[in-house]
Amino acid sequence: MSVLVVGAGPTGLALACGLLQGGAQVRIVDAAAGPAVTSRALGLQPRGIEVLDRLGALGELPGRGVRVGSVVINVDGREITRLRIGGATKLVTRPGVTMSQAEVEGQLRRRLAELGGHVEWGHEVTTLDHDGWIVGCDGAHSRVRKLAGIGFPGVPLIERFLVADVHADLPLDRDAVSTWLRGDQMFALFPLPGADLWRILAPEPEGAGDEDRLAVVLRLLTERTGLPARSVTGCEWTSAFRIHRRLADTYRAGRVLLAGDAAHIHSPFGGQGMNTGLGDAENLAWKLSLVETGRAGEGLIDTYEAERRPIATEVLGNTSSMTRLMLGRTAPERLMRDHVVVPLMSRGFVQRLIAEASSQLRVSYRRGPLGCAYPGIGRGPRAGDRIAGLPLSELRGRWAVLTDEVDVVRAVEDRLGAAAVVTLRPRPGADTLLVRPDGHLACRGDVDRIVRWLDRALGTPARIPVVPL
Repeated sequence: MSVLVVGAGPTGLALACGLLQGGAQVRIVDAAAGPAVTSRALGLQPRGIEVLDRLGALGELPGRGVRVGSVVINVDGREITRLRIGGATKLVTRPGVTMSQAEVEGQLRRRLAELGGHVEWGHEVTTLDHDGWIVGCDGAHSRVRKLAGIGFPGVPLIERFLVADVHADLPLDRDAVSTWLRGDQMFALFPLPGADLWRILAPEPEGAGDEDRLAVVLRLLTERTGLPARSVTGCEWTSAFRIHRRLADTYRAGRVLLAGDAAHIHSPFGGQGMNTGLGDAENLAWKLSLVETGRAGEGLIDTYEAERRPIATEVLGNTSSMTRLMLGRTAPERLMRDHVVVPLMSRGFVQRLIAEASSQLRVSYRRGPLGCAYPGIGRGPRAGDRIAGLPLSELRGRWAVLTDEVDVVRAVEDRLGAAAVVTLRPRPGADTLLVRPDGHLACRGDVDRIVRWLDRALGTPARIPVVPL
């Protein structure tokens, strides 16, 4: 059997790469005639960078993006806060970058080809009649989700938002996002890779529906920033969209699964969307590949939703709160924003909290079904925690065993297959660690404890096939 991945955006491509790395057979299809060329999502956060690195798809992407060092917030025409977000912290050692989603997809397609896969363009799903697993990665209007009868409840946050990528000569820092707030009006400029390319983002004013979209954007540029419209010398594309907050009722219906925007959509504020989808893909890939190659029972698939849905719920809540705060639709909200929240962002500890929260590196699955039963003893990481400092390029879909004990390595290889395991040297005096392919701790302790974790997590051992990785 093969896994059918529907949708060749970042989530679908990352999932297909992860499945192939895990030895599963994959088809990936997309209704579009070919790859998208517009930028769409922009933010590649530190966790997204780690996911791409573990997939072998990172390449030179960080060097091709813009490293944003700060967010400048102007209130009523006056700079109030310069939020520092681009520096390294104890947690964030590789800051995120601003770059086109199309660039990320291109790099993932190259990795997919290296693994022996390809996208089948122009294939629209009309039925779910398939003898294997089907994963809907086909976006907010997911055909797979609708055919599976999975509800997608939620609410609209903003009726119309304008976006435009323009060439412009602007007197602004190219390493900063610039934002202007005045009452319930908001306008933002994001630097994009290239000498003069910028992303404009703003709510559409009332009554502008019939007006030329670029003309509206240029008018808002002058009205809300004081910058002249003649600064814009060209336009790559414009679009308008509604911002919704929605979460699928379930991520699984039988042999149908959802990931990325097909499972959850939220405000683009904070740049979390593409990264949350990449996290979904990586989490599902290692689990589904184990099931498909006979090394785990289907029960493992249920841990996907149990681990990832709480993450989406948190992201939806945080981005919705940020949207309401930035837009200030009521007088009390604007008062709180302008005189309390925005000035507070000047504080160093607040800036560190914001940077680390947006990085998604604090994501932990310790409260999930694979973490709570074997939390670990004494000091040290708990099952489900992210393990920092691993050589990510050595994982590539494999489990890591940090140990000097040969019997531990043999036990893990007997359960997972030797090709699926990489052995790393532990820190002096540290416990033996078994790390999942997504960089989170599976278990720590002696060989008996690790074997019990594997048996519980993966189900009844099956015959171990030869898995090429």
